[in-house]
Order: sequence, then structure tokens, then C-alpha cells
Amino acid sequence: MNSDFIQRELLGISAIWWREFKVFWREKSRIVSSFVQPMMWLFLFGSGIGASISVGDVNYRDYIYPGILTMSVIFGSVFFGLYIIWDRKLDVLKAVLVAPVTRISIFFGKVIGGCTDVLLQVLILFAFSFLFPSVNPWGIPLALLILLITSIALVSLGLALGSLLESLEGFQVISSFLIFPLFFLSGALFPVDDRLPLWLQAMVKINPLSYTVDGVRGALLGIHTYPFYIDLGIITLFAGTMLALGSILFSRMK
Repeated sequence: MNSDFIQRELLGISAIWWREFKVFWREKSRIVSSFVQPMMWLFLFGSGIGASISVGDVNYRDYIYPGILTMSVIFGSVFFGLYIIWDRKLDVLKAVLVAPVTRISIFFGKVIGGCTDVLLQVLILFAFSFLFPSVNPWGIPLALLILLITSIALVSLGLALGSLLESLEGFQVISSFLIFPLFFLSGALFPVDDRLPLWLQAMVKINPLSYTVDGVRGALLGIHTYPFYIDLGIITLFAGTMLALGSILFSRMK
């Protein structure tokens, strides 16, 4: 593998990343909605439910803050795969695929671009963490690490779905079928303890995003079920699996 090949592949990855970033930056509505929707969950849903319950010594709105951060990553990452279908319909993808770089490099460029978009949305939400008194600002770097790895996994999943499907409607149906169970069974909105039915406890435990929520909540609030290294290890394994699956399906895409 010579240096010219490596340089060409790296240039291809950076070009794809820059293109995805520019598309995101031009769509101001995406930037606004990525902030407004989570804040509505926090202040409408969180304050409404929080008026009658709390989790230990933590206000309910503060308690679901890590879960809403995870929600932002889930929706922003998986729906990124929708752009493959758009690019295919507009023949943009065809022009990209004939470039003198491997499909794996194109795939990784899109993954990095999608993760950049998602992390920018998350950073906006972190900028308002001062509104939640229970949040420890020193835990933000660890929370950001967990969310970054999760976004890699879910952007790869979204690209895998986009590689398999050819219609926007089909993508939305399948992705919604995956997204909502992943979110609601992650413990984002409720404590995961012995009070839950056994079948629900089992479903929460096999959901990889439960470990994202647990890791982020542990970093920001000090409330966790598992040690941080277990959360990090499971999410990293999930990301590696989704990267492999996404790269294979993207390489085989017609």
C-alpha cells in the first residue's frame, strides 16, 4: 500500500466529510430544530412530570437530561442515513462513487460527517447544562466520549439502512420502528431498577443504548447502574459491530 494511495484515500475521506458538514451548516432549520425539540422535552415533559415526582435527591428534569442528550444523538444519527437515498435520487451518489477512492473511504467520510453534525447538536445542548443544577460540568468530557462512540454506531446503522432501502417512506418506517424502542427501552425517561417488570428489565439490559444513558448519567449526575468502563466497553463493541455492518452493506450497494 503506497503513500499515493493512502493520501488519495485520506483526501477522499476529508472531501466527503467537508461536503456533509457544509450541507448541515446550510440547513439552518436542522440546527434550530436540533436544539428546540430536546429543550421542549426537558422543560415541558420534564417539568410537567417533575412537578409530581423526583428520583432520589435529583429533580426529574435534571434526571432525564442525559437521556434527552442520548435522544438527540439517536434521532440525528440514524436519520442521517436518509441522505444516501436523497443523494441516490439526485444522482449525487453516483458521481461520488465513480471517484478514484474506495467505497470504504466514502463510507468513513460519511460516518465522520454525520458524527460531526450530531456532536455540534450535542454541544449546543451542553452549552445550556447550567440550567440543570444537578449536572456536574466536569463530567461533560466523559459524557461527550460516550455520545461520540454512540453516534459512530448509529450513523453507521443509518447508513446501512440507507444502503439497503431505495424509498424515503420505507426508510422512515423502518428507522422509526428501530429508533423508538431503542429510545424508550434505554432508561432515558425512567430509573432502571427492581420495580420494573422482569420482561422490561431484560429488554433494557439487551439494549446497547441503555449503557449510553447509564454512562452519560453517571458522568453528569453520578447516578449509574454499571461501572463506567462497562458502559464504555459495550458501546465501543456496538460501534465496532455497526461500523463493520455498515461498511459491508455500503460496499455492496448498487
